[in-house]
Amino acid sequence: MDETCQHLAYREAGDGKSFDTARAFCTVTESFVQPMRADICNARYDLDPATDCEFYADTESAVASDTESETAPDAASAERDAPDADR
Repeated sequence: MDETCQHLAYREAGDGKSFDTARAFCTVTESFVQPMRADICNARYDLDPATDCEFYADTESAVASDTESETAPDAASAERDAPDADR
C-alpha cells in the first residue's frame, strides 16, 4: 500500500486538551491512537492497514457489504427483469 490509511487524521486538540504536536486520531474508533498504530496507518515498516489493522479491515468490509446490498438486485427482481426465452 502506497497511501496512508483513510481513517487516520492528525489533530492538535481533543478530549478537552490541546497538544504542541498533532496526534494520530483514528476516525473508526473515534480515539487517539498509539504511535505503533499510526505506523500501521501510515504503512511504515512494510505494514499495510488493509491487512494489519483490524479496525480498517472491519470498516472496509462493512462498507463493501453496505455497497453491495444497495446495488445488488434481489433474486425476485433479477428473475422478474430477466428476459424470458419461452415468450
